[in-house]
Amino acid sequence: MEIKSIGVVGAGQMGNGIAHVMALAGYDVMLNDINQDALDAAVARIDKNMDRQVSRNLISADDKATAMARIGTTLELPSLGQTDLVIEAATEREDIKHKIFDALLPHLQPHTILTSNTSSISITRLASRTDRPEKFMGFHFMNPVPLMKLVELIRGIATDEETYQACLAIVNNLGKTAASAEDFPAFIVNRILIPMINEACYTLYEGVGNVASIDNAMKLGANHPMGPLELADFIGLDTCLAIMNVLHDGLADTKYRPCPLLTKYVEAGWLGRKSKRGFYDYRGEVPVPTR
Repeated sequence: MEIKSIGVVGAGQMGNGIAHVMALAGYDVMLNDINQDALDAAVARIDKNMDRQVSRNLISADDKATAMARIGTTLELPSLGQTDLVIEAATEREDIKHKIFDALLPHLQPHTILTSNTSSISITRLASRTDRPEKFMGFHFMNPVPLMKLVELIRGIATDEETYQACLAIVNNLGKTAASAEDFPAFIVNRILIPMINEACYTLYEGVGNVASIDNAMKLGANHPMGPLELADFIGLDTCLAIMNVLHDGLADTKYRPCPLLTKYVEAGWLGRKSKRGFYDYRGEVPVPTR
């Protein structure tokens, strides 16, 4: 089937990035959130990020104007019912995703594909709560969405081939690369990445090195563009902890036990860049390590 219109649930960092790239690729986008301020901030961020692309000659001013005109916003979840594909990009909590799907399902067209941008939760389990498990799959974008070239496509046990091919065609149209992942906890990227971040937390927790030395060691010793603790702050420490809990619960292996220090930071509300504090303090002009 041909996808022309896309609904995005959640106007946060991932949701506004998904809306951004979809609109530039020619899709009509309806962006939903429960908060009008979040929607306004998302549209402003998209506008600013597209301005940056124009200044770098990545897109033209006309491209930007046309793409921005394709983006609509709504506080009403049922308004997404007329779209051809819905991407849920809410917080990484399964109970919240269930509530979204329960509220959305009565309003969807029979042909509408329902997807989740979850970075770790079972697609099969999420699909089982819907009326269309054959038209449900994981559509996992990387952050920041406009820059990152990879999209993980995850089929649940019931996902049909037509649904997979429709999502694959969108990835190709975006100029990104798809990686097909089996429906196991955290899929491919986060199955490898988040335990590395968790190990960096243990390295800090056990006093092997401080924040600066750990990040510098991995940047200069392993040629990583960002240190693991800096990356954790960028992702969000609450998201990292949620994924580690999914891995620990889903695979029942002690090697996936979340670091107590990571848990402590989340309990303190030190979630990284979005809260201005994490492994670095972002309240000044220059980020300062907190340990």
